Amino acid sequence: MCGIVGYIGHRPAGPLLIKGLQKLEYRGYDSAGVAVHTGSDIEVRKKKGRVMEMAALYKSSPIKGSVGIGHTRWATHGETNDQNSHPHVGGNGEVIIVHNGVIENYASLRSKLQALGYVFRTTTDSETIAHLLSHHLEEQIKLGESLDDTNTYLKAVENTLSKLKGTYGLVILFRELPDVMIAARLGSPLVIGVGKGEHFIASDASPLIGYTEEVIYLSDHEVAVLTRDEVEVFHRDEGQQTPSIQTLDQVSEDADLGDFEHYMLKEIFEQPQTLENAMRGRIDEDEATAKFGGLNLDPQQLRKIDRVVLTACGTSWHSGLVGEYLLEEFARIPTEVEYASELRYRNPPMSENTMIFAITQSGETADTLAAMRECKRKGHPTLAICNVVGSTIAREADGGIYLHAGPEVGVASTKAFTSQVMVLIQLALFLGRMRHLSYPAGRRIIDAIHQVPDQVRKCLECNDLVKEISQKYCNFNNFLYLGRLYNFPGALEGALKLKEISYIHAEGYPAAEMKHGPIALVDEETPSVFVVPRGQIYPKVMSNLEEVKARKGPVIAIACEGDRKIADIADDVIYVPDVDDFLQPLVTAIPLQLLSYHIAVQRGCNVDRPRNLAKSVTVE
Repeated sequence: MCGIVGYIGHRPAGPLLIKGLQKLEYRGYDSAGVAVHTGSDIEVRKKKGRVMEMAALYKSSPIKGSVGIGHTRWATHGETNDQNSHPHVGGNGEVIIVHNGVIENYASLRSKLQALGYVFRTTTDSETIAHLLSHHLEEQIKLGESLDDTNTYLKAVENTLSKLKGTYGLVILFRELPDVMIAARLGSPLVIGVGKGEHFIASDASPLIGYTEEVIYLSDHEVAVLTRDEVEVFHRDEGQQTPSIQTLDQVSEDADLGDFEHYMLKEIFEQPQTLENAMRGRIDEDEATAKFGGLNLDPQQLRKIDRVVLTACGTSWHSGLVGEYLLEEFARIPTEVEYASELRYRNPPMSENTMIFAITQSGETADTLAAMRECKRKGHPTLAICNVVGSTIAREADGGIYLHAGPEVGVASTKAFTSQVMVLIQLALFLGRMRHLSYPAGRRIIDAIHQVPDQVRKCLECNDLVKEISQKYCNFNNFLYLGRLYNFPGALEGALKLKEISYIHAEGYPAAEMKHGPIALVDEETPSVFVVPRGQIYPKVMSNLEEVKARKGPVIAIACEGDRKIADIADDVIYVPDVDDFLQPLVTAIPLQLLSYHIAVQRGCNVDRPRNLAKSVTVE
């Protein structure tokens, strides 16, 4: 959450910062701002609202300078307004900062600073850092330290960080230090772009693409000192480090809208290709299995695994539920799916042969990272299913599997969900073939998943029908989503999509559980979306559907092609290809995503930037 950019070099900083913030706006869009060092002072421009509004302000009042920082905010402390926007000023303007994260002890620090005479202009936790930096800089000066010495400022930063409890991705400018930028990280990502006579910094790599091919990923407790010609990195406990320079993955450059009205719709339509990407190079036809190059566990270690824990948040948690069914059916390994936000604070008993998979699109989800670290601390193999190369979870996991889905800009995850499910299908096949799954069974699974991209392309043909159906249901304020077995996680995901972008109350349930309470909600004003393709318990779900119709509840059904029986009962039917049970979440996800999208458009909602949400949840 929140986006940071910074630049120090020879070009005008302002336009670069604004362009970077536009690429980072998916991380936060409550307000935005920039600060540019003029050589003698630091000027700030900031404004509530989208980056384009701040950009218009900057255009009318530009700042000359080649060193600057910028920020796009997702509010945690303090309401959304111009004043609370970043950058924040410390003292009398001698310090300017941008900050991602949460400072848990800001209230006590604020009280102490106010007692010392510091005047707070905002209600944010971040301003506390700015004033604390100013205070410690003043302390260094009292000790006789020189304002011409970078070490004076570095000591002020180190003293400030030692007082903070919480998380931060922090970039700092000092008025009296015009040719230096200082950055620090704990729990909130920062990546440095290495150039010639210039350096960049951002909260993820997307703003760096096109400017540099080399990056340095900061780790927790590291502080970086950036000049035009050099980057120095210091670790709190280990002193100066030799920066590890890596090649930037330029693939993520392709994030343009093209002919689509919204990123979410574009990403829905990209799924045939992203599913192919998730399979590419991973199918072993000869051995009827899958293969993964990054698990970093040998076959003997993998055969010893007697339990799998999948941990994730949000949409990734739903894909984990599908993974639970897959791993238990194909690999016969007991599997549990844990909310990462709960697992990080629990102490469940886990044997030494328990394997942990952290599932995350961004690779920066704070709760998932913390849960993975806790399991790793206890000696369990921790692997990641992730979409972002170079992300914190990808770097800290013992091994993992990349989705190769490309950038997902829309806040509501679509293609990452289906890519995660596809990877989990292949993982279940891989582990199953190492145990009891027969060669013919493996071949059947492979033959089935090869057809999925084309089947998803066929699903996308329902777009016009779903748009028409959405016009009928867009004014309802409560929905139920119902499915069973593999389609229960799909129902949960469909309900989440509707909540996220349409602001409609929606609940997902196993269809049979409806009689244990939720059926009390059924009336003429509460549509039920039944995910009911053909399968082993199709008659059971049809019975549940009949119970809703008997109570005059409107029904939208997601059903298999050729199912005429359901057309006689449901009010509206969206057909998908008839596939094996374990593949149904992939094909039924398409109409569910499209339904939420079109209802949101009909209601005039901001599809790609839903209120109160950000793409990457990097705070607890």
